[in-house]
Amino acid sequence: MLDALSEKFEKVLKKLRGHGVLTEQNITEALKDVRFALLEADVNFKIVKEFIDRVREKAIGQEVLQSLTPGHQVVKVVWDELRAMMGQDRVGLALHSKPPTIVMMVGLQGAGKTTASGKLARLFKSQGKRVLLVAADPRRPAAGEQLSALGRDLGVEVHRVDQTHASQADVVRICSAGVDRGQEQGFDLVILDTGGRLHIDDELMGELTAVKAAVAPHEVLLVADAMTGQDAVTMAGQFDQRVGLTGIILTKVEGDARGGAVLSIRAATGKPIKFLGVGEKLDALEPFHPDRMASRILGMGDVLSLIEKAQENITREQAEEAQKRLTSNTFTLEDFRTQLGQMNRMGSFEQILGMLPGGQKLKQAIEGDKPEREMSRVVAVIDSMTAKERRDHTIINGSRKKRIARGSGTTVQDVNRLIKQFLSAKKLAKAMTGAGGRRQLAQLLRAR
Repeated sequence: MLDALSEKFEKVLKKLRGHGVLTEQNITEALKDVRFALLEADVNFKIVKEFIDRVREKAIGQEVLQSLTPGHQVVKVVWDELRAMMGQDRVGLALHSKPPTIVMMVGLQGAGKTTASGKLARLFKSQGKRVLLVAADPRRPAAGEQLSALGRDLGVEVHRVDQTHASQADVVRICSAGVDRGQEQGFDLVILDTGGRLHIDDELMGELTAVKAAVAPHEVLLVADAMTGQDAVTMAGQFDQRVGLTGIILTKVEGDARGGAVLSIRAATGKPIKFLGVGEKLDALEPFHPDRMASRILGMGDVLSLIEKAQENITREQAEEAQKRLTSNTFTLEDFRTQLGQMNRMGSFEQILGMLPGGQKLKQAIEGDKPEREMSRVVAVIDSMTAKERRDHTIINGSRKKRIARGSGTTVQDVNRLIKQFLSAKKLAKAMTGAGGRRQLAQLLRAR
């Protein structure tokens, strides 16, 4: 996500930080590179011009030019303006004080609207909310079947009426009945998965307007494909004009290397991005934080989101138990495998690296190594061991290594490499969880 843009920004800002004293000339040259980077990322040229003008105005001020660290001051100005362009602060889903909160999902066919509805249902169910999904696209039976399947997987109820030739009036009745059921049965959230088209037309807009008038939703969320770039921005403007939006969910962001829609959709429409779809799994929905995204783009990482992902997948008891085993030198290959599984649930290795400061450089360093494949190989090797071998790696001699390699479809060299990696990880983790490591962490947190 945004890799190409992040790489270009890092190069420009590194050049600026290298100057002892900044002049109007080298700031102008750097902003020219920033302008090209944003245009290549498919950001609207008017938005780019306004962004560059604001950065130039602040960066060429006396306060920056006379600063002891002018390069870092300019980085701060760019970060501030990126954050402002994407919306300044996080805007979450507005839950109504009197349940249920009615959320109307709109968008074109193929943008991932039904999947986004399921992801949203999962997110709020994990927060203890009762969610009702409403299949509001009866003309397309596949959409209703998909939503029903998602409901079964999530343990969430689905309100569905099978009608192959439904009219606008039928769709309105289905949505109204779903909302009535949500009110009568005490649901906290009712999510309407409305119909889409391959393109914007009057029939689609008329239907959505009629549904909105009938059920008065608290949220109208546009689901847009981030990979379509400025087309997503243009579409958002049209939906907002015709239906009236309260927010946007951008899907397929993990495959969007340019980032034009993420960067400019708020500036173009005035509507906040509320969530990002970052994968196909139902847990791959992230709340959108403009400040954290600005940090990712500038190569500063997003440690807060990484911590939140860890908290979602690792309980306090699990973390404390792992630390206890590390500090008491009882950490085993079995524990190592458990840690790898927890890490895998947090997302792809590439996503995790993207949240670390300097993660772009780490990605380049391991490019072609396919860490996911290596992780699968490690798990296969550990699974081929006996319980006794997993608890005590010192008993794994030559003949045992051959048996483990045969059972996992690997080589003895792979088994040796795993044991070496395990011992290195164990040594490093022990150092980080010791008194010195805790002091370093405390200093880092104070510095932030």
